Amino acid sequence: MFFLFLVSCNSAYTPKPRGYYKITFPEKGYQHFNNGACPFTFDYPKYGVINRDTIFLDTLPDNPCWFNITFPTLNGNLYLSYKEINRENALNNLVEDAHKMTFKHAVKADFIEENYLSTPNHVYGIYYEVGGNAASALQFFVTDSIKHFLRGSLYFYNTPNADSIAPVLNFIKPDVMELIKTLKWQD
Repeated sequence: MFFLFLVSCNSAYTPKPRGYYKITFPEKGYQHFNNGACPFTFDYPKYGVINRDTIFLDTLPDNPCWFNITFPTLNGNLYLSYKEINRENALNNLVEDAHKMTFKHAVKADFIEENYLSTPNHVYGIYYEVGGNAASALQFFVTDSIKHFLRGSLYFYNTPNADSIAPVLNFIKPDVMELIKTLKWQD
């Protein structure tokens, strides 16, 4: 027994190397969104699939222009919700709601960076980058300040871990910016 003990202790221990998931990114490319019912158009990634929201908190959504861009191969969703600016939906209330919804992530976030947006298509807004292990790492709202308001938030279907989602987030960020850049309001 003693001999077996000595022989077994002579082998060198080699720790198992840490493994990481291999992420295969889809090919970049864009397609145009114009369903005729919504008062806006934009370009979105070809690897995204548009699904209309049919249920919102166990009720029908407020607007038929609430939909999601699902990224099946990247395990994520960009939720988009549109509201028309009017008496019930004043611009300052919509902006404040978007701000509050973003800053609910401050509990887990390391930082929240606000970037102001302005495009030649009369699209203005704020793009929020949420750092750390927050549930949503990217949120934005855009408006023409008169009639249209669109809010977006990106979520991944996994435990929020900034290091794990960083490659995918860095892949999707330019595509979200392309969506905002190509957004055009229609009257």
